[in-house]
This record gives sequence, structure tokens and C-alpha cells, in this order.
Amino acid sequence: MRTKLVAANWKMNLTVTEGATLVETSLKTLHSRPDVDTVICAPYLAIPRLREILRNSYVKLGAQDVFWLESGAYTGKVSPLMLADFGVSYCIVGHSETRGRFGKPELPESTLSIFGETDETVNLKIKGLLYHAINPILCVGETLAEREAGRTDAVIAEQVRGAFAGIESAELYFAAIAYEPVWAIGTGQTCDSAEANRVCSMIRSLIRDLYDDELASELRILYGGSVKASNSRELFHQSDIDGGLVGGASLDAAEFTAIVQSA
Repeated sequence: MRTKLVAANWKMNLTVTEGATLVETSLKTLHSRPDVDTVICAPYLAIPRLREILRNSYVKLGAQDVFWLESGAYTGKVSPLMLADFGVSYCIVGHSETRGRFGKPELPESTLSIFGETDETVNLKIKGLLYHAINPILCVGETLAEREAGRTDAVIAEQVRGAFAGIESAELYFAAIAYEPVWAIGTGQTCDSAEANRVCSMIRSLIRDLYDDELASELRILYGGSVKASNSRELFHQSDIDGGLVGGASLDAAEFTAIVQSA
């Protein structure tokens, strides 16, 4: 049986002090469970402080992005080696926001080129993380226009194939895939649980076709996109949904605790 995984994605929120307070508050009510893994994916600057707070807890430390090379003239980037040095266990890659695909755009379209993620760079990042034994959480998902055009499955299949190109099945047992429909991220809209499960099942079938039955049965597939306490239990109890990647709701200790408990 696959262990559930619930990962908080704070995005660009909270100062280091605010983040530390949130985690300390959450740890008072987040109790260790062998059937649920809990991860906090925080901004880079918060990672050193959170490492100390989480050191003796069962909650794992995660990052929100990475650059694939270990060092070099890449101003402003953070390498897998740097993350490993601070005990980071998980890292989000390929989030729609790093791809410049926003469910609720708040930036001028002329500035979106700064978010230049592609399937190729996602693939390179995953390989860099795996080399340092950091578990990638690969994000995939379609825009509203793609869904309305009936291209949901094709878009996600292309993203998965590109992200895992040249990677052996044995390397992916501790990875995860998060299905995050772009139109549901930060909008308050949530994909119907049955449809979310259908897409996650499709992803699992794709992994079976690309690799084998064993990896398909072991790989954790999460749902993300306006996950909250009120809908998490129904989502997490679908047959092919193994937990969630939680955005805004993870910024509230009580809400996030309730989501973890529902897993």
C-alpha cells in the first residue's frame, strides 16, 4: 500500500520568522503517522532555520525549485548540492508557475518570459536532484484552454515523458507526481474528485507503459490545486490519489493540520 504524501508549498510567502512560527505551531498538532509523509517546501531563505526546527521531527524539509548544475556562473540559482547540504529531502520541479502558466495571472504578460521552465529543464533538474538523493515532486497539469480543447491527457503525457526522459525506473521509486490543473491553482476552483482521480489514474497507466507495473503501483501521484480541509478527505480517498501538494491552505497551521489528518 502506498504511503500518503502531503506537501506544503508556501510559494513566495512568509518571512523566515513567520515561517518558523508557523512550523512550530503546526508541530504541536501534527502527530507522526506511519501511513502519511509530511513535507514543508519553503523558500530558500527559510530552509536553514526550518532545518533546525524539524531536525527531531518526522516532518521532512523540501525546496520549491532548483538549478541542475552543482556550481558555476549562474547568479541567483541554487544547486542540488546546496540543497543536500541543508538536509533537503524533497524538491518541487516543473510547477506551472515556474513554467509561466498561471491559473490566475497577476503579472503583465510582457514579463512572463522570466518564468522559462521547459520539459527539458525539468528533466535536467530531476536528474540533478536524483544524483543527490533528493526526491523530486514533478508538477504536471493543463490550462483551462487546453482542457476545453480536450487536450488534458495529451498535455500531461507530454510533460511526464519529457520530465522522465533518460531516467531509469529504479531511480524514481521515491519520486512523486503532482497533478495540478493550472486553472485550479490559486483560483479557489477545485477539479471534481472523480475527474482528478481519472487523470491520476491516466498518469499511473502512462508510468506503466513507460516503465513497468511495479513502478506504476509504487509511485505516488498527488493532487494539487485549491486543496483545503473541506475537500481534502474526498480527494485523498480516491483510488489513485496518494495525497496532495497544498498551496495557500498550507499557510494556516490549523488548516494544514486538518488536511494532513484527512490523508
